[in-house]
This record gives sequence, structure tokens and C-alpha cells, in this order.
Amino acid sequence: MTAEVPETGAVLRRRRRAVAATGLVGAALLGGGLTAPAGSRRFYGLTLATAAAYAAGALASGPIRRGSTQVLGPAALGVGAFGVFYAGGLVARRIPVARRAISRVLGYAAGGADPLVLAVMLVNGAAEELYFRGAVYAAAGGRRPALGSTAAYVLATTATRNPALVFASVLMGTLFAAQRRATGGVQASTITHLVWSVLMLRFLPRLFAEEPVRRASASGRSPGGS
Repeated sequence: MTAEVPETGAVLRRRRRAVAATGLVGAALLGGGLTAPAGSRRFYGLTLATAAAYAAGALASGPIRRGSTQVLGPAALGVGAFGVFYAGGLVARRIPVARRAISRVLGYAAGGADPLVLAVMLVNGAAEELYFRGAVYAAAGGRRPALGSTAAYVLATTATRNPALVFASVLMGTLFAAQRRATGGVQASTITHLVWSVLMLRFLPRLFAEEPVRRASASGRSPGGS
């Protein structure tokens, strides 16, 4: 792996303009998607539009470094990260405010078709890595890129107005940025992100299934009702 040289001059200015414009659009779409009714066309449309905006903006900003081609290590790290969150969920479900915040997110898994929700989650995860650990990281120009990309990730997540997602973005954003710095590119963090996402979607809803999962839509129907 060749040493990474920070971008400068016109290349860096172009990168920063693309990153700034994409960040504004992406945050607006993300916030809209996670306030839309679960399973609705609006939810799927806005979340896919978020992924498209992040991916297009990242690629338009300039080259994105792939970095290390290892697979097993990043995948194992994704499993480990899930284990930490699952353990945290065992505690969080006993805290009403934390349970409500997490249940609002899990409502999107309960409110949509599982394969479609999974596909949307994977597409968004990959696009986030291209943008935040690819374009935003490079746009820092050597000035604490790990910290800057994590701060941007957390700031974008605040658009969802969900404290559980913001908290997760702090932890995982820090991990992904550390991977980006250590491996020189986005492949490792992307693998970790996707493995973690799949396991979270597969197992976390069960942890909170003792009580009805609160749907994101204000339909007023009880779970299982018609």
C-alpha cells in the first residue's frame, strides 16, 4: 500500500466544494427519509436518493482510495461491533428513553419487507463510506481527517433527530475513520459497515420484541391489527 499524500491546491478546493454541496443535500434527504412512514414509497425513495446523492457526490469530488484488500479482518470487526451493540441493547431496553429511540429506528425494519429494507440499508452503508470515509476524509487535506470525517458523519446523522442513531454514529464513525486511516482507503470500513448493518437488522429487533415495536408512521394501528 502506497503512502497517502494529502491533496492540495485546485484538486482540494474542488473536493471541498463537492463535499459541501453533497453534505447539505444528503442530510436533508436522510432526515426526510427517517421521518417518512415505515414501509412507504416515500421512505424507500428518500433513503435511496440519499445513497445516490452520497455516492454521486463522492465520485464527483475526485478519486476514492480503495486501500487494503483484506476481507476477513474487517468482517470480523463488524461482528465484534455488533456484539458490543447487542450487549448495549440488553441494557438500553431497560431504559425507557433509550428503548423508545431505538424502537423508532427498528420500526423501519418491522414496517417494510425484510429483503427490501436490507437492500436499502446495504446501499446506504456503501454510499456513506464512499462519501464520509472517502470524499470527506480526503477533503480534510491532512488536517485531522479522521476527526473531521467523524464529525461530519455525526452532524449529518443529527438530521434524523434520533438520539440512538446519533450515538451509534459517534461510535461507528470513530471506528470507520480509524479503519480508513489504518488501511488507506474505504474497502475495509465498507465491509465492516455492511456486516455490522446486516447483523443489526437481523438480530436487534428480536431484542426489543417483548414490547410492540413503535412504528415510524403515526398510523394509530396496534401491531398485528388490520
